[in-house]
Amino acid sequence: MKTRTRNRLTRMRWHLRHTVMPIVFIGLLGTLAGGYSIDVPPPPRQPDNLCAIFGEYPHWYDYARASEDKWGTPIASQMAFIYYESSFRSHIQPPRTRLYTHLPWKRPTTAYGYAQALDPAWRDYMAEAGSAFADRTQIRHAVDFIGWYNDRTRRQLGLPLTNARDLYLAYHEGPTGFRQGRHLEKPAVRQLATRVAARTERYQNQLAECEQALRCRRFWQFGPFCS
Repeated sequence: MKTRTRNRLTRMRWHLRHTVMPIVFIGLLGTLAGGYSIDVPPPPRQPDNLCAIFGEYPHWYDYARASEDKWGTPIASQMAFIYYESSFRSHIQPPRTRLYTHLPWKRPTTAYGYAQALDPAWRDYMAEAGSAFADRTQIRHAVDFIGWYNDRTRRQLGLPLTNARDLYLAYHEGPTGFRQGRHLEKPAVRQLATRVAARTERYQNQLAECEQALRCRRFWQFGPFCS
């Protein structure tokens, strides 16, 4: 009887050590490793109003402001880019093409995340400026990517960071494509860039009415501590 009990306990320990614990450990690792993507915020309820967007997600303002301070692209431009790139959807990708009209096949591009950053551009960003934990599905890294990309465009093409229309054309076509004038053959892209510029202006006007409150929303931010 004692031998049977010991054998049962031995089997239970083996099962716990080799089956249950690995599953628990893998689950914990997945939780830790995926910490940047577990919390997937839905798109803002009022995407046409920048003050409402930042009112719903105040930390988005902090990230966009940090990107502006670091790279120079205005907050309104960053958010206008994201509006037209992803509609503020964090994990969006281009739909797959179809093989033989029915079977899902490859995606037309590697664009992914809020900023629809392509794999090559994202690799360049990671090599030059991105942190080891940068993730295209996180707004914090998306706005930093846009700021970095536009700063690179400014240095390569001489475009001012206040020119949202041309910056978006270069963002869409790449600096080389912009330099070669590829956008001139794409009226839809030019129209889209015009809408980006218009939304940038609209967002900027809205931000002027609420930015002070966003800057000073924490209890310690008053007087000389609010900037």
